[in-house]
Order: sequence, then C-alpha cells, then structure tokens
Amino acid sequence: MPTTVIGLLGPTLDAGMGKKRWNKWRPTVALCTHEDFAVDRFELIHQPRFFRLAELVADDIREVSPDTDVVLHPLEIRDPWDLEQTYAALHDFARGYSFRRGTDYFINITTGTHIAQIVMFLLTEARFWPGRLLQVSPPPKTAKGGPGTYRVIDLDLSQYDAIARRFAQEQREGLSFLKSGIDTRNAEFNRLIEQIERVAISSRDPMLLTGPTGAGKSRLARKIYELKRARRQIDGALVDVNCATIRGDGAMSALFGHIKGAFTGAGAARAGYLKQADGGVLFLDEIGELGLDEQAMLLRAIEDKTFFPVGADKQTRSDFQLIAGTNRDLGAAVTQGRFRDDLLARINLWTYRLPGLRERREDIEPNLDYELGALDLALHKHVTMTREARSRFLEFAAGPDARWAGNFRDLNAAVRRMATLCDGGRIGARDVSGEIDRLRTTWRGAATGPGGHPRVDRYLPDTELDLFDRAQLEAVLEVCESARSMADAGRQLFAASRAAKKSSNDSDRVRKYLARFGLAWSDIGAQSAN
Repeated sequence: MPTTVIGLLGPTLDAGMGKKRWNKWRPTVALCTHEDFAVDRFELIHQPRFFRLAELVADDIREVSPDTDVVLHPLEIRDPWDLEQTYAALHDFARGYSFRRGTDYFINITTGTHIAQIVMFLLTEARFWPGRLLQVSPPPKTAKGGPGTYRVIDLDLSQYDAIARRFAQEQREGLSFLKSGIDTRNAEFNRLIEQIERVAISSRDPMLLTGPTGAGKSRLARKIYELKRARRQIDGALVDVNCATIRGDGAMSALFGHIKGAFTGAGAARAGYLKQADGGVLFLDEIGELGLDEQAMLLRAIEDKTFFPVGADKQTRSDFQLIAGTNRDLGAAVTQGRFRDDLLARINLWTYRLPGLRERREDIEPNLDYELGALDLALHKHVTMTREARSRFLEFAAGPDARWAGNFRDLNAAVRRMATLCDGGRIGARDVSGEIDRLRTTWRGAATGPGGHPRVDRYLPDTELDLFDRAQLEAVLEVCESARSMADAGRQLFAASRAAKKSSNDSDRVRKYLARFGLAWSDIGAQSAN
C-alpha cells in the first residue's frame, strides 16, 4: 500500500541554508531517511512567505529519498497562533484534498505551531483526515547524527480506550461530588446533575437554580463552587447571600458596598458582597426578593464587571460568576412588574429546576443513609437503624401521607430528631413511630390549622407564596370550588366592582387571576370533583 505523509513546514525546525544545514536535524527531511518507513508521497503545507525554504526542503527530500514525490501546498494563515484561523485554513485544505483509496495516510504533527498541531490532531480524530498521527523525535545528544526516531499514534489503539475510561471515571467522580456522594436513583435528576456538571466546568455564565424551598439549591451552589475551585477555574471565595435578608435601604450598601461618609452612619468604607466575590462565585439565593434598583445595578455588574459603590464617583471592578436561586416564578414576577425582564434574560441562560423530595421518592433511601452518616460528625456518635425501623420509616416516607413540605430540610430534621432521642445510638421502631406522628401533626397543622390554606397546599403543594397571596388565593379557590361555572365564580368574586361597570367579563378576570399561579379552571373542577 503506498504511503502518503501530510505535514507542515517548520520555519524554525526545518530551517537551514548552505552545506551546514546537513549537520542539523531537520524533522521533515529526517522523516524520509528511515529505512523501515518508506514515504511515497509528501504533501508539504507551507506559508507562502516561506516558499524558498519549502522548495529547499523539497529538494533535500528528493536527494535523500529519490522515490519520494514531494508536493508543495501554499496555505495562507495570517496568524498561526490563532485557533479559529488555523482550524478554518486546515479544515478547508482537508475538504479540498482528494484522498485516495488504498493509500496509507500519516499526519505529521511534529512541526508547526502548537495551535496547528492541536488542529491537525482534532481533524484527524474527527476523520476529516483519514490517517494516523505521526510524531518524529531527534536523535539522542550522545548520538552522532542520524534520523532520530518516529512514532505512529493510532487513535483507535486500546491505550486511547484507557484514556477514555479515565475521562469517564473523572466525569463520574464529578457527578458524585455534586451529589455529595449520594447514589441517587431518580433518572431525571441524575441527567439534570450530569448537565449541570458539564456546564459548571466549561462555562462562567450565570446559572439559575429554581425549585421549592429545601430542594437543595444552596448545597448544590456550594458544590458547584467547590468543583470549579478543584479544577482551578476560580481562586476567589464563595459569597452566599440570602436576598430576603437584605431588603430595604441597606440592600445597595450590602451588595455593592459604600465609601466612607456615603450616608449617616457610614463611618468606614465597606466592600460589599459583589467585591468580596471577585475571582470567585456569588450565590444570590431568593434573587426575586431584590428591589428593582438593585436588579438594575446587578445587571450592569454581570455584563460589565463594574459597578458604583454607594456614594462613589469611581467604578469598582469585580469578576465573579453568578449563581442565582429562587423558589418563585420569575416570569410571573416580570409580568407583575416586580422583576426586570432584562435581568431575567441575562441569568436565564442555564436554568435548572431542582425537584422536591416528593418528586424523587426513590431517592429517599440513599438520602436517609447520607443523613445518618452526616450525624456521626454532628452528634459525635455513630447512629444506626434497626431493620424494622428502617423499613417502617421508608414505607411512610415514600407513601402518599408524606407531604415533605420542607423537602430535604424536613428529612434532615426528622433523622436528627430520631438520632438524638434514640437509646444507645440505635434508632428503633418506637422512635420511628413517634417521628411519623410528629410529622403528620406538623403537616396537618400547617394545612388546616389557624392561618392554614388547605386549598393552596392542595393545588400548589411545592410553591412558596407571600402570606398575602396565599390568603387571597385561598379565598378565590374556595369560591371557585363551590361555583357552578367560571362566570358564576366571577359574579361572586367581583360583585362590588361589577356593579359600577356597564359591562364586565367576569370569566376572563377569573381566568387571568388563576393563570398568575399557573392554574386553569379545569384544574379546579378536577380537584373539587375528587
């Protein structure tokens, strides 16, 4: 089978003029002097400005290997250290080259810039160049001349399968790390974490984590930070901020800092959370609680990496990655004028909803084991469960009576209580029965006790709402369930306001109100029928 080598001219390694050039090891020429590697054709790619050197190298190859047919290919690459330019030029060359069947092709990656060598590797791996990689090395310094050595790198060899296995192992370790080592079984959740892991190690764009309270948004944000730090992608701190705690006049100062004397009581300058996160990760939990002014400043800080501290006339710079968390519907908040649409568009690039515990009932058992293991450090004792106790708890936890209103926080609290109250570090059936009774009482009280909103909990079990919205929605749902039709519900709900209007579309008002919470009239009918 004839042999063809495709290679780049090395303006430095292949250079040499006069007779002294034969005293120098030149990889392109040396490759054609190996007795056990016959080169029938050499496709020599070169920059047009190195045409004279390319001709000289071609003549020298013909002298040392008369049977080698050397073909020169001038190829303009304005900046051979630019990845995009180099890839485009070599890719176009590959597409325009007529590869012949029955020819053994070798791609010499010894010469050219490091960028060019990487591109040639990628094109060969992707089979744009249907050949094997070739690496040429100079002779040892102790040797007196000689062609050196060559090595054929076959991308289909088993040693590259080993590399692939190692990469897969590292990926599994990354996924396990994000899940805190918990062997979760929910397939949808595992796919979600797999994508988050890929995004976390390859992107610095904002991420938005949504889901009900207690679903694990804060824990996941910390794990993402630790993963990126372990990969040496960031070297700054993780700044964890609950935006619900900084509402009001102090929010601007807390987030963006202030200068000395910016306002009464500002006796010293303050850096602010954004500056503290420089080079690291800023986690803004409950981002929907920020005011519109703070949202506007945050948007600029994300896009420009700069902002003005309170009272300052000079900008401060901070290069951080934002992870935002919320249990609210930010789209609905935009419609209601409580959240900026441009900020949502900016942080909505990578959005992931973490499911609640009731949506991952198959993951309760591995999370139970995790919580028991975590208590070894928290309580300074090893806690186990009897087989009967474990079976009883899991049966309840995965059953229809378990609301898990607080999700993993409820599970953590339940395990901690049982571990604290049990005798001898061993949770028994009696401990489990007591905890089950306590959980049922707590959940029943929250749903039907004073101030409870059972209909809201029934229709929107995993949705956090302001007390005002919950009370209003509860009243609306009560009327809707007893009404004969949507128009009848509207007449009852808007009796006073409709009396002052000549015409009123009560059904449309009810429909729009329910839609604010993702509900439809058909949902109410289906639930009340049950």
